[in-house]
Amino acid sequence: MKQKIVVVDYGMGNIHSVVTALEYVTDGQAEVLLTSQPELIQKADRIVFPGQGAAKDCMRELQTLGLDQAVLEVAQQKPFLGICMGLQVLMAHSEENDGVDCLGLYPGEVRHFGEVSEKGERLKIPHMGWNNISQTRLHPLWKNIADNSRFYFVHSYYVDPEDAALTVGECEYGLTFTAAIARDNVFALQCHPEKSAAAGLQLLTNFIEWDGTE
Repeated sequence: MKQKIVVVDYGMGNIHSVVTALEYVTDGQAEVLLTSQPELIQKADRIVFPGQGAAKDCMRELQTLGLDQAVLEVAQQKPFLGICMGLQVLMAHSEENDGVDCLGLYPGEVRHFGEVSEKGERLKIPHMGWNNISQTRLHPLWKNIADNSRFYFVHSYYVDPEDAALTVGECEYGLTFTAAIARDNVFALQCHPEKSAAAGLQLLTNFIEWDGTE
């Protein structure tokens, strides 16, 4: 029986590219479903939680659709991949939009890069384009991906988890920031694997094969 992979649809960002990439790497061996129905999310074997846009809008849509609790539940039960905003809203709070309470799965803040780097250099915001991720600890989703591989980013905010042990990948843009986190059955990253060529497709392949343990 084919495993069911659900991509959570809450109307934020172009998530069809995520579906297309998952369909490509599974090559018909799994059912990939884009849905906003909590009951289908809860029945899935694996969850992909993408998103783009402002934190306030993302949280409003999740709550309006009744997806906030569904996402929190499956994030504690099944292999779960957060992408971009799907990483940020796992934190407790975001500085964006004058402050927004997020899902609170992990203690931590989502912070703005600011216009000046730690070295006093002007930064272009958003951080957009290709950048290297340094793998700060081993994880099954890094399998067959070389350390410091390049991934595609588009964001103005970055996560700052209270627990440094959550971080599995870091990136440099004016400062060193957390680019990927992992704990138990959850892996979430700031970049877009569906837009990150071979390294991104390998990460999605690893997620499809992952049993949800580190």
